[in-house]
Amino acid sequence: MVETVHRHRPTLKQQNKPFKSKHATKSSLRDASKGRVPRQSPKATATNQNSAAQLRHNRRNTSKQVQAKKRSAIVSATRLFNGVDGAPRIVAVVPLCEDISAAKAIATLAESLDVEPDDVPEKGIWRMTADRFKTSLQFLPLPYRDFYSTLDACKAADYVLFLLSPTVEVNDWGDTLLRTLQAQGLPTVVTAVAPDDSIDPKSRQGILKSLLSFVQYFFPSQSRVFDFHSSSDKINAIRALSEGKPDDVRWREGRSYLVGEHVDWEADPDEGGKENGEKELGTLKVTGIIMSAPLPRRSKSNNTNGDMEIEPTVLAEPDSDNADSLVSSNDPDDMANEQTWPTEEEMRGANEESMSEDLSLPDAKSGTTPKVVRRIPKGMSEYQAAWIVDDEDDVEGGEGDRDEDGEEMKEDIQEEEEEEEMVDMPMEEDDDTESRRMVRFEDLDNEEEDKQLQSWRNQKREEEDDLNFPDEIDTPQDVPARTRFQRYRGMRSFRTSPWDPYENLPRDYARIFQFEDYKRTERAVRRRAEEEVGPVEPGTRVTLHIRNAPKQIATIATQSPPLILYAVLQHEHKVSVLNLTVQRNTEYDGSVRSKDPLILCVGARRLEVNPIYSQHTRGGGKGANNVHKFERYLRHGATYVATIYAPVVFGKQPCVLLKKNEKDDQAPHLVATGTFHDPDTTRVIAKRIILTGHPFKVHKKTATVRYMFFNPDDIAYFKPIQLHTKYGRTGHIRESLGTHGYLKAHFDGPINQMDTVCMSLYKRMFPKWGTIWKDPRVGGVVQQKGDGDAMEE
Repeated sequence: MVETVHRHRPTLKQQNKPFKSKHATKSSLRDASKGRVPRQSPKATATNQNSAAQLRHNRRNTSKQVQAKKRSAIVSATRLFNGVDGAPRIVAVVPLCEDISAAKAIATLAESLDVEPDDVPEKGIWRMTADRFKTSLQFLPLPYRDFYSTLDACKAADYVLFLLSPTVEVNDWGDTLLRTLQAQGLPTVVTAVAPDDSIDPKSRQGILKSLLSFVQYFFPSQSRVFDFHSSSDKINAIRALSEGKPDDVRWREGRSYLVGEHVDWEADPDEGGKENGEKELGTLKVTGIIMSAPLPRRSKSNNTNGDMEIEPTVLAEPDSDNADSLVSSNDPDDMANEQTWPTEEEMRGANEESMSEDLSLPDAKSGTTPKVVRRIPKGMSEYQAAWIVDDEDDVEGGEGDRDEDGEEMKEDIQEEEEEEEMVDMPMEEDDDTESRRMVRFEDLDNEEEDKQLQSWRNQKREEEDDLNFPDEIDTPQDVPARTRFQRYRGMRSFRTSPWDPYENLPRDYARIFQFEDYKRTERAVRRRAEEEVGPVEPGTRVTLHIRNAPKQIATIATQSPPLILYAVLQHEHKVSVLNLTVQRNTEYDGSVRSKDPLILCVGARRLEVNPIYSQHTRGGGKGANNVHKFERYLRHGATYVATIYAPVVFGKQPCVLLKKNEKDDQAPHLVATGTFHDPDTTRVIAKRIILTGHPFKVHKKTATVRYMFFNPDDIAYFKPIQLHTKYGRTGHIRESLGTHGYLKAHFDGPINQMDTVCMSLYKRMFPKWGTIWKDPRVGGVVQQKGDGDAMEE
């Protein structure tokens, strides 16, 4: 017999349809074709023969269009400076070493172009025509160690020329200046080395490399340092200043400015002499060329910035109908919100009425209180027995509050109680379960209390770490806590508890302006500024007349030239609450405390402020309740929000915080740098303080706490506020014990004897009113109220 094996027919095998991708890769298509070439039609072949030539022609046309577009952009950006009669390129010449003269460096550059350097001033304005490059340069030479004049000149400059010495290193003054200018924002930077014939030619290249490495630390875009000892480098330096488009400064976009070439002041006879503290008022006339970063969309028709002998014409006059109000702060009406207080007779009558009514409850009759018997260990006193809590009192949160550790602790205590000899003690029992936790407390004398308090505080300062609880303070003994901390409140959750931002506001809040929608207002203001192009175009030499100007401004322009004027957008002169995001300067080691006097440089303004600091919410948001923790100090390594009263700012303008140096010849300390954040007046800055207490006696979840308060009235006042411990327990005050401020508290879990009981209190903080920065070199200038002043005197 032949054994047959059953086999399935091959036709029964299932073959799935292969997956077809709509986006096949080149490698998959190549593998699928297996080398086969598709047949092409004659028409397609003829088309492919011309495709290579067509693609080459398209690439050439595209490159020509891109090149023409770039050339047109450069011409459009630099047409303000084109020609000898065009607007000059403003160059701020900044010496960083004491052995360098900016005037001598400018004279060296002029000689390389065969221009006679006639009387280049050490400080002021000197203009030079560069016919070789078809432009003109306006140099602003600055003396060494003139910090604030250097900051002002670099704000209005198109180029900043830093001068280094081949023999003298840059000291702390130059380092602080560079860091401040870096945070302030700079246009195109050019670096050069002053000429020095005493340097060995062999070591000159090494010196240039070392200086280049130093400059690149602050300005990484720098690729070379020009050597003024070489004639070719001098020409290349002038070429870098005369060709191309200078870099834009972001905060200066959309704002016109003017560098005063000539300043004159005339007394106004209509004002009747002197006003505002015997300060003469008059008309300030400033002559210069209007500069602006964005040019108007229409083409220039007239350019009168040539010779000053041209007959002057009136280009624009003040329009009172279209002018913005110059009021910078409101004048609060104290009588509008007047509150009527009760008279002394009404208060005396209310007290007599309350005294006449007997609201106290009658005492219980003797013998009516039932007695209960409690089993306690033998030898235990009645006071110690009061601390024994029944098992039913321990379980307040239900069965879910018990954990494994608690059950083990309870079993251990029960085993110890069974081993000890127990006796019966009659105890009084009330109907209320809370009364069963009442403790018969024994007071200590005052001397013993003071002795133990001082011992605990000294040990506490040595062992505890201030970084974990930086807001801890000691409760005063001579002043009641309810009086000392009456402006503070308790919060169940700092991040989610509501806080009304309009309650208990200071009087300064009645003086400021608030925005209903700041972003929408900014867009409307910028749109209006773009659409309403003024009659004066950039690059036009004008004489600006400013009314009601103090004579001291002309004195500043004479003693500390140049005088620079900036145009502000609508509403930018009105005072509001400004929030600035700042970071501490890593090179400054001094203490920076909230409300310390500092000098703020934001945009074109310089103010004297007393900022308060708060935590910066992650992502820059407001959080659930817009409440942010107040910081006593500005520390390293984190970003904080500085809040001040100052004129409104539009745009992300950079800000610099400086601290006055005790030595007048030294640069101020650079404290912090940052940018403008927002003008949010509803931001609540809450200062936190933590009152701490020591667990004197502990039994499971109940503890007697001392040193948090020192009288029973304070305990009753702060009783509703939640307590917490360093080990994470939360609880509440149950009752007051004795007369020395001891209290009984109950927590959500067993408390440790070594733990610390804390109570957090919060109070809203407000900054101080700022003032205009006063130049110490000329005795300061006070802006007059009603004429566009930004702050008070």
